[in-house]
Amino acid sequence: MWLAAFFGMATKYSEALLAVKYRTVDENGQMSGGPMYYIKNGLGHKSYSGILAKLFALFGICAACFGVGTFTQINAIVNSVEITFGIPGSDTAIIIALLVALVTIGGIKSISRVAQLLVPFMALSYVLGCLVIIYFNLENLPSAIALVVKSAFTPTAASGGFLGAGVMLTIQMGVARGIFSNESGLGSAPIAAVAARVREPAKQGLISMTGTFFDTIIICTMTGLALILSGSWTAGASEAAYMTNTAFAAFLPTAGTYIVTVGLIFFAFTTILGWNYYGERCVEYLAGVKGIRPYKAVYVFLVAAGGFLSIEAVWIIADIFNGLMAFPNLIALLALSGVVVKETEKYLKTLEAEKTGTHAYSPVNREVRAEAGPVVTDEEE
Repeated sequence: MWLAAFFGMATKYSEALLAVKYRTVDENGQMSGGPMYYIKNGLGHKSYSGILAKLFALFGICAACFGVGTFTQINAIVNSVEITFGIPGSDTAIIIALLVALVTIGGIKSISRVAQLLVPFMALSYVLGCLVIIYFNLENLPSAIALVVKSAFTPTAASGGFLGAGVMLTIQMGVARGIFSNESGLGSAPIAAVAARVREPAKQGLISMTGTFFDTIIICTMTGLALILSGSWTAGASEAAYMTNTAFAAFLPTAGTYIVTVGLIFFAFTTILGWNYYGERCVEYLAGVKGIRPYKAVYVFLVAAGGFLSIEAVWIIADIFNGLMAFPNLIALLALSGVVVKETEKYLKTLEAEKTGTHAYSPVNREVRAEAGPVVTDEEE
């Protein structure tokens, strides 16, 4: 996961930069962009650009409907809620699907706003919970890290969590889960990055790549260490929700379980909404705005259906569509690497010019222009 995140920061930077550079405005006046647009517009002279852009949009819809956006998220919510509150999974799946429908089809944005307001609070609670577990096991921290590094290169077997893991499985699962956590290379995050109000594409690339660092290298590492230090990874549980609940409950008996469950509900719910948007942009690219409403109806149905699938089937489906979605995007990133380099050099020169006061928008020149009168329009400023 660390390696996937390290190299993923480069792909996240590149795809966000390209998304901003080649973004457009759709029929509804919304900003549109992402891999399908930088494939089409950036590789317009290539014979395969049109096919590659459509393939990405198609695989993006599939990933939203059958992978990251629906099945994995709702399945995690269902399992965690059933463990913590004893509520049947079918009831939870239907309730979440109705809430998603109210937001995406009904246009009731207050639900999503409440969820988005609570997410930072729950994220902070989760991080503090992990830190508490690490603090109470501080003397075992070096051995836990050593176990991670050692087990990455040698076959190992847990007493309960899984039968055994070879080096190949370690690489496969680590890269797959690393990409799942930060979405680097999938091409999903750039679809949202186009809405950023930035002048320089490289600036948004730098901002986007920090998400990969925090998601995987910080948060996932803290989670993994909590599972190892608490011993829950060998407790016989195969489901992530149960394993994490066990780890938190061991050191935060009352609050721990609720932090994990409530936090997971909000994290997964906002992820479902986010992937609904990603899929919507892909549908708009292939079928125009007329295809958006039917897509939303199907999406809500699949959210409800995801609660009835087994966890093994959910992850297999998600990994397949993640791979398919990444394939055309990574080809485009390689083909457009020269554009990324040029934009990066341009941005670095801009930063240098701002420091020396020679750039048109540097603080020094703003004062000069203010004294000399308006030289540029409000829109340009």
